[in-house]
Amino acid sequence: MKGENIRVLIVDDHQLMIEGLKALLQDEENISFVAGATSHQETMAVLEQQNIDVILMDINMPETSGIEITKKVKECYPDIKIVALTMHDDISVISKMIRAGASGYVMKKTNMHEVIDAVRTVHRSGKYLSAGAQNIIMDNLMSPEELMDDKSNAKPLLSSREMDVLKLIATELSNEQIGEKLFISERTVEVHRRNIFIKTGTKSVVGLMKFAIQEGLISI
Repeated sequence: MKGENIRVLIVDDHQLMIEGLKALLQDEENISFVAGATSHQETMAVLEQQNIDVILMDINMPETSGIEITKKVKECYPDIKIVALTMHDDISVISKMIRAGASGYVMKKTNMHEVIDAVRTVHRSGKYLSAGAQNIIMDNLMSPEELMDDKSNAKPLLSSREMDVLKLIATELSNEQIGEKLFISERTVEVHRRNIFIKTGTKSVVGLMKFAIQEGLISI
């Protein structure tokens, strides 16, 4: 739309993804500036130096998850709009990201035109859920309005397999040993561990165990 002058920051731990999105967005009318950041520290450094309107935020980030980065950005720069751009298709992750302050949620496997639509929609103070995200919400019997209105979700926080991994983490087994017990690869265990930390909002095994005990996910 004429009159828009949108400045975008792409936060992703893969530089190739940043460069690809930059190429896509820089050709769009009304998008005047596109920058990239590959970590929490780089994100805050860019925001200190540049006026940014919209952030495209990955969730799987090194050291600090995109959910935590979103919370920090919204605390420091409440006017910046954030759109999650991620592979995560779990309702609890979508819910956590929205509650952290994101105005939109777009799946990476989506048509990239949805990314552009999301940037323009949230810049105009709207909300945006991609078709893929809407399907996930509908599959979980939660309306987009319920999600955006921050209503509670009765669906279990962790999947049954993630619960299996959590219980084995509590026994201090390594990823390799957990994989052997569950008959899955070590790489799959790593993915489950990452998702468990993201969903629980914890950053260390000690913090995870404290959370799990408090929430009754494991017994002492």
